[in-house]
Amino acid sequence: MTPLAEQTRWIDALEQAELVAGGQVAPVELVTAAIERIEALDGPLNAVNLRWFDAALAAAASPDLPDGPFRGVPFLLKDLWATFAGQPLTNGNPALAKARPIGSADTTLVARYRNAGLVVLGRTASPEWGSLPTTEPEAYGPTRNPWDLSRSPGGSSGGSAVAVATGMVPFAHASDGGGSIRIPASACGLVGLKPSQGRITLGPQRDESGLGVEHCVSRTVRDTAALLDATHGPGVGDTVIAPRPTGRYIDEVGIDPGRLRIGVLDHNPRGLPTHPECTAAAGDAAAMLASLGHYVSHAWPAAMADASFGPRFGMLWATNMAVALARTSELIGRELTEDDVEPVNWAMAGFAKHISSVDYAQALAAVVQYRRAVQGWWTTDGWDILVTPTLGDLPTTIGTFANDRSDPMAPSRASAAFVPFTPAFNASGQPAISLPLHWTEAGLPVGVQLVAAYGREDLLLRLAGQLEAASPWLHRYQTLA
Repeated sequence: MTPLAEQTRWIDALEQAELVAGGQVAPVELVTAAIERIEALDGPLNAVNLRWFDAALAAAASPDLPDGPFRGVPFLLKDLWATFAGQPLTNGNPALAKARPIGSADTTLVARYRNAGLVVLGRTASPEWGSLPTTEPEAYGPTRNPWDLSRSPGGSSGGSAVAVATGMVPFAHASDGGGSIRIPASACGLVGLKPSQGRITLGPQRDESGLGVEHCVSRTVRDTAALLDATHGPGVGDTVIAPRPTGRYIDEVGIDPGRLRIGVLDHNPRGLPTHPECTAAAGDAAAMLASLGHYVSHAWPAAMADASFGPRFGMLWATNMAVALARTSELIGRELTEDDVEPVNWAMAGFAKHISSVDYAQALAAVVQYRRAVQGWWTTDGWDILVTPTLGDLPTTIGTFANDRSDPMAPSRASAAFVPFTPAFNASGQPAISLPLHWTEAGLPVGVQLVAAYGREDLLLRLAGQLEAASPWLHRYQTLA
C-alpha cells in the first residue's frame, strides 16, 4: 500500500474529514487510499462483496461533492435494504445476486450519508436478509473474523465490522433487528450503537414501528456520535419518532455523566449457559464503573426472563422474513422458489404462512406489553443504565450456523444461546451500545453492552466516552501482517 493508505488506515472518520477540510489531502486521495486497503486486505476476509470504485472516485473528484461534516471520507453500505441510486442491492440472496436489480433512488438515510459528504465505495457482506448472527451467505461464502480467520465476525453487519476492524474504512453502515450492529461490534472489537426506535428514519420504504434500526459500526465513540448528528431525525410519514435531542450528540462525548445508578446482568436471564469470558467482561465493566464513582448493583429488568418472549419475537421475525421474500419476488419479477432461498429462511417464511392475522395481532400486543415491562425498569424503578455482556459466547467458528436441509431451523435455534442479551432492546426500542472493553488471552474481543432509557442516546454516549477514556482500545490494531 502507498504511504497515504498506511497513514490514514487507523485514523477515525472525523480526523480524516479534518485532513480534507484543512487542505492536507483531497477527497479523491482519501478514497484512493481506502480502495488500496480493500484490495490489499479483503481477499481472505470476504467483507466487501460489491465494489463501486470507479463511481466512488468520480464522486470524490466531483466539484458537486457536498461540503458536509464528513466530506471526502470513504464509507461502505451494508448489503441489506439500503438502496443507493444507480447501484445494485442483493441482500445476501442468490436470486438477487444473480439479478442485481439497480436502485432507482436513495433511501432517506443513504441520501443523508451522501449529503454529509461521505463517499460510498460499495457494499459489505450480510447474511441472507440479515436473518442470522453470522455472515455466511450461500450467495457469497463466509466472511471471516480478522482476529481469528477460523471464526465468524458475527452478523448480520459482519462485512461492515470486518472492514472497519481492519482499517479499510473508518466506519461503515450497519443495521440491527435483533442485535446485528452490536453482535459484530462485539465479535470484531468495535463500537456499535443501536439507536432508539424512531431515531433514524427508515423511509421511504420501511417502517420504524418494527424491530429494525440503522446506524454504523466504528472504532471511536465520537465517530458514532458525529454520524448520528448527521443522520438522525424523522422522514416523511414516519410511524415512530424518537424525542428530539437537546443538543449535538458529539458534544455529549467527554461530558461527565454524573453519578449513575447502574444495574448489571452477567448471566443468561433464561438459564442457558454464558461463556465465562462474557461473564467476566460484564463483571470487569461493573468494577470499572464503580471505580468511576457510579452506584453499581446486580439488578436487571425481570421481564428479560420471560420465556414467552422468544416465541413472540420469533413470530414477528418469521413474518418479516415472509415479507422479505415477497418484496424480493417483486424486485426480480418472478416468484421465488425453494432453490432461491437458504433453508432456514425458507422455513421461517413457511412458518409465517400458518400465522393468522389474529395470531400476529396478539404477538404484537404481547410485545407491546413486554416493551412496557422492560422500559419500566428505567422509568419506574429509577435505574439509569443496564450493563450486560453483548453476547453469550465468544465469536463462533465458521459453520456453527450452517444451513441443514434436514433440519432447516437448526441455525435459528443455535442463535438462542449466542444472543440472549440483544433482542430485548429491539422489542423495547431502547438505545444500546456495545463497547470493546474485554479481550481474551488468545486475543479475541468480547463486547460489553450498555442500555439506556428510551431516547437517551445522550446519556449512553456520555458514559461510553467516559469508559473509552478510562479503558482505551484504539491501540488494538488488527493489521493482518
